[in-house]
Amino acid sequence: MLTILENCRISPPPSTVGDKSLPLTFFDAVWLLFFPIHQVFFYEFPHPTSYFLETIVPKLKHSLSITLQHFFPFAGNLIVYPNPSRSPNGKRPEIRYVEGDSVALTFAEFNLDFDDLTGNHPRECNKFYPLVPLLGQPSKVSDYVTIPLFSVKVTSFPSKGIAIGLTNHHCLCDATTRINFLNAWTSIAKHGTDELFVASGCLPFYDRVIKYPESLDESYFNQPGIETIDEGYKLPQLDDETDKARATLVLTQAHINRFKKWLATQVPTLEYVSSFSVVCAYVWSCIAKSRAQISGQTGDDDVERFICAVDWRSRIHPPLPKTYFGNCVGPCLCPPTRTKLLAGNKGFLTAAEVFGKALSETIKNKDALINDANTWLEKVHNPIPTIGVSGTPKIKIYDVDFGWGKPKKHETPSIDYNGSISVNACKDSPLDIEIGISLPANQMDAFISISKEELESNFYEQD
Repeated sequence: MLTILENCRISPPPSTVGDKSLPLTFFDAVWLLFFPIHQVFFYEFPHPTSYFLETIVPKLKHSLSITLQHFFPFAGNLIVYPNPSRSPNGKRPEIRYVEGDSVALTFAEFNLDFDDLTGNHPRECNKFYPLVPLLGQPSKVSDYVTIPLFSVKVTSFPSKGIAIGLTNHHCLCDATTRINFLNAWTSIAKHGTDELFVASGCLPFYDRVIKYPESLDESYFNQPGIETIDEGYKLPQLDDETDKARATLVLTQAHINRFKKWLATQVPTLEYVSSFSVVCAYVWSCIAKSRAQISGQTGDDDVERFICAVDWRSRIHPPLPKTYFGNCVGPCLCPPTRTKLLAGNKGFLTAAEVFGKALSETIKNKDALINDANTWLEKVHNPIPTIGVSGTPKIKIYDVDFGWGKPKKHETPSIDYNGSISVNACKDSPLDIEIGISLPANQMDAFISISKEELESNFYEQD
């Protein structure tokens, strides 16, 4: 169903970058063994493939090359020494760019139903996987392993639309750096040069100025599993045989305000009640209820957790520029919570209290970012069932416009790996929030039924 039109590699313009390296911090190293991040942007484009090849392909190649001149790590490779403590001079992972390094860029044509893929209704997850580019496999060079960090696939749906799929290794960057890269690329694509982008003051900030104890580097660069990164190391990939379905739930500003008002009457002492926390709490409780419904039971001792990433650029001391390149997020991790409570009549209230308190404590206690970092790995890798969050309404994902309009839809296929959800501001109303859900097909049916019933009920009108 998918036809490859062209495979190519894109480098920065010759002699514009030179050989460079960027050391990782422990913020980056925490993601060394994490799965890749996948995004797909869908755009309406009612033109045949011939027009796509003549106009879009050259524009994207040219603009990507210029963008990589400023964001050289995207074209580089992750360099990992399997045993940092025993490597030459104690060498640690870094991102390295060598003149001539490049990004894999694929152009393809797909004959699946564009309108179906861009809907909100349940769709089979594996329908999206042909749109997701793979990262090249690691290779052994001398005493280290080199791992590609970024790839792009642009797919034409003839006379209907375009999908731009992005994959990056999480060590490369977090969501803030990724959107900074996309803002640069779209600006250059629309205007043909980087003049406006350079003048905008949004050039990436590469200096490693975060202050933290060296012991954190020792812990994260020698975390269990690093020794498995060798010439036979395989990057995680999406499973084509999955039985999961993905759907998009939209909570309008009216829904969110109703939840906030109800919470204010139920728990007036709850310090942190934001649109983000309310949406996450609502979805968390609905997922717990859907799981209980299809299993028919919930053990009294069953517990689960919720986790999200907090951007610390503006919160650490001294603050970092918004254009700081890399990862600068820390976990906000809810304590283990009884599934029976989350799946009960007051499941939303329980989730809102637990998550709101965790967010409040995380954001207020700025010293905890560094002081508690030694326990992150232990907490995150705890086998307790966990729901995570990809995205944030603060990042305007629907402003990613290459010159042919805003995306019709955005999807995050990487939430299929571990049962996370995606949260973003909606395209036409930034105060509305869309949530991407990935669940086993039978649980998805239960989730949709439960969430619809709750949104339509009068329960949250109670005083």
